Amino acid sequence: MLYRFYSAILVCLIPFIADARLPDFTDLVEEASSAVVKINVSFKEQDRLGLPSYRGQLPDIFRELLEQQRRSQQDRPQRYSMGSGFVISEDGFILTNHHVVNSADEIRVTFADRQEYVASIVGTDRRSDLALLKIEAENLPVLALADDDDLRVGEWVLAIGSPFGLDYSVAAGIVSAIGRSIPTERNETYVPFIQTDVAINPGNSGGPLFDLEGRVVGINSQIYSRTGGSIGLSFAIPASVALNVVEQLKDNGRVDRGWLGVAIQDLNQQLAQALKLSKARGALISAVENGSPADEGGLIPGDVIINFNGKAIIDSGDLPPAVGGVRPGESAPVKIYRDGSQKTLTVTVSALADSEETPSRQDGGDRLGLVVRDKSDGANQDPMRQDGAVISQVSPRSAAEKAGLLRGDIIVQLGRVRIRDTREYQRVVSNLPENVPIPLRFFRQGRAIFRTIQIAGK
Repeated sequence: MLYRFYSAILVCLIPFIADARLPDFTDLVEEASSAVVKINVSFKEQDRLGLPSYRGQLPDIFRELLEQQRRSQQDRPQRYSMGSGFVISEDGFILTNHHVVNSADEIRVTFADRQEYVASIVGTDRRSDLALLKIEAENLPVLALADDDDLRVGEWVLAIGSPFGLDYSVAAGIVSAIGRSIPTERNETYVPFIQTDVAINPGNSGGPLFDLEGRVVGINSQIYSRTGGSIGLSFAIPASVALNVVEQLKDNGRVDRGWLGVAIQDLNQQLAQALKLSKARGALISAVENGSPADEGGLIPGDVIINFNGKAIIDSGDLPPAVGGVRPGESAPVKIYRDGSQKTLTVTVSALADSEETPSRQDGGDRLGLVVRDKSDGANQDPMRQDGAVISQVSPRSAAEKAGLLRGDIIVQLGRVRIRDTREYQRVVSNLPENVPIPLRFFRQGRAIFRTIQIAGK
């Protein structure tokens, strides 16, 4: 009887205990929603034929045919996408993701009160996946970006956005991890992402992530999903990263990042012991580019970077954002382990090269079924190599697909010819024989691979 009595008391208390521990987001949502916007983006269909303007080089009948094809393509309906964003200044600056507005022909932002504005792009930054927009308006509600990195794992966070076009939807969760290094398709890791279990879905991109104090601690950017919807793995760009990007986009319309010129890798226990380190932590330098800031600053292969410009380097993924956050031309202290002892060097970082590229072709690919681009420092998977043709696209059922080539691979040799750039690549490809296996050498994530490739005869 006594057992039943205490059990009944416990059952009654459970809701009160739960209510005492769970946060109430209602005030936060009410105050912040007015500064969150829905972003609708329209795109014109691209000219898939990639036809040049021949002007007077063709007979009239052929020129007219090409013009008819162009006009028919121009008449195609536009395609649309959507995302989220939020106001960061009273005079109309809005922050969102680069991938939301990239290549947009028209951008419209809609507020919670249904006010709608046409937005222009001030600047975008692909590497951080951030974009700064501007609308012509005044006295707008504003959200403040947190200027510190005090976010802790296990902390409650809240997202507001438009998942699947559902306006001003709210989702809550906790911080699952901080400082996540997630390589992009170009193997770049310039953002130490915040991982959460907040239900982020397509349409949430660019929206704010709040802490319980109502500060924007992140900008929702990516999800990991097998279905296209949330499975509890979402990633946000830290507000501290966004502050630096916004400042540069306002001033210059672009973002300049520091560049060191090293190839790095993680340590394991065996490597740590071999290098006379007590712990397997830091970024191990595997190569140093000649004439780079690292080379001139005295860094050598085998050095282990444990701190860069005051930021601890726990693993190799911590180094790119730390270096990228230093303005070109500025000097930074670097703490390293070398031969079992710690020392501090000073390096003056250079500017990371702009890696925006123009593919060599805009259609379905060449004889191998590839679209390639020239290699640039910012996109290098192996920064020690300065030549090669980087694969931007692999056509289905092509010779390249059959050979197992992937987007991001760097072709450095075809047959016996060394491939230095796309021009050399195109010359070699145009002369390849049919039905003959051709030796092919390429780099994938820094590893050299040999394969054969064969062009099928007609």
